[in-house]
Amino acid sequence: MRPIGEMLPEFEKKAAAAPKGRKRQTERGELLRFFQRHLNYSRKQDGLPPMTMAHLGVVLEKIPTQDLYYLKSVCSQAKNFGKKFWWELDPTKHEKK
Repeated sequence: MRPIGEMLPEFEKKAAAAPKGRKRQTERGELLRFFQRHLNYSRKQDGLPPMTMAHLGVVLEKIPTQDLYYLKSVCSQAKNFGKKFWWELDPTKHEKK
């Protein structure tokens, strides 16, 4: 029996391969890079070390991508991006009294 790879035409083999490096972009990854760029800008001014993509991924892990778009729009309109970002992420600020 012949392997499946021999039966597929050459163009289908290339299409099936996953892209490598930065070609493998997702919309969630783009949003994380946006937040990382803006947060690290303010962290640098405050003398803090830059936030890594892994740390930011853990912080935003349980937030759906649709909610990240809302967070992006709210933080972009604020005067202080970082302050608004961390305030929106704190669930105790949004409890109903």
